[in-house]
Amino acid sequence: MGREAFAACRWNGQAGEVKALLESRELILRGALKACFAIADMSDIGVEGDDLRFRAGEHDVALTLGAPLAASWARKLATPPPTLAQKLGIGPSARALLIGETHEPVLLAALAGGRAGSPQEARLSLAIVGSEADLLQALSVHDNLPPGMPIWIVHGKGPRTAFGEGPVRLIMREAGYRDNKVSAVSDALSATRYARSKM
Repeated sequence: MGREAFAACRWNGQAGEVKALLESRELILRGALKACFAIADMSDIGVEGDDLRFRAGEHDVALTLGAPLAASWARKLATPPPTLAQKLGIGPSARALLIGETHEPVLLAALAGGRAGSPQEARLSLAIVGSEADLLQALSVHDNLPPGMPIWIVHGKGPRTAFGEGPVRLIMREAGYRDNKVSAVSDALSATRYARSKM
């Protein structure tokens, strides 16, 4: 869930009242002025009085949010989003055992420096699944790891995926697991973290 606020906006020679929605990758304006600014494309982010100011393309944008809120939004806009490795909790001190194969560049980057060379090094599992058989195989591997270790299931997303969130959740719950976190991986993939249900 992003942040939202009503504000006076000045942009591209126009002014008006807008509802501003600050999401993880974009700032959306609705109301008298309509726009969608990719955060990655913003520059010169700062605060002047009550205004949040930034540059988008060739235009300067000002949102009158009040000084405290403008400062908070400016910090959010200037903070790089977490990497996929950070979202998944993968790193040198929390190595992931990869179950299955992937050629997905974002997953390979997330595993760089945080992939377990053996089950003994693993602090979590990352399973790539495209079918029920893949998922059951992943569970058979994961169940041999120490109790309490989380498993991320990487599956297809969207209504057209062959094996996505719904079937994965059903099988995992029948196996005694509960989901506790979700992360986007790419346009076509999502990851859901599961842990054994407490008896």
